[in-house]
Amino acid sequence: MTEADLPAVMAIERTTFPLDAWSEGMMRGELADMPRSRHYVVVLVDGEIVAYAGLAAAADQADVQTIAVLEQHRGTGIGGAMLTELLAEAGRRGAREVFLEVRADNPQAQAVYRHYGFEEIGTRRRYYDDGTDAIMMRRKLGD
Repeated sequence: MTEADLPAVMAIERTTFPLDAWSEGMMRGELADMPRSRHYVVVLVDGEIVAYAGLAAAADQADVQTIAVLEQHRGTGIGGAMLTELLAEAGRRGAREVFLEVRADNPQAQAVYRHYGFEEIGTRRRYYDDGTDAIMMRRKLGD
């Protein structure tokens, strides 16, 4: 992902996360830390950005910061491909564990993460702006 991708990425962000979308400033801040501690990717279909994902990595831990896929492209494997790339990047950076938060009211995303080896490790109460809890998940790498 580059700054040139931000208009399309921000449109996906606002559509996918209407209640708690990141601001463009937040996203620019993430990109400013690439490649030092961040790794962000986009997916193009017919020349248009339809998905994006990001990872933060420091020392032996990494965090999936965000994954978003336009609704009409969900269920096509794009999200899984991006998650696979983030996990591979975490491994390349020496991470031993990858963490994420997922909305408690999003069982589809939780199922995807479980499919990729993540396990639930706790709950962050009222984590999201609308008061929804976040399920904290972790996947160990290199086992």
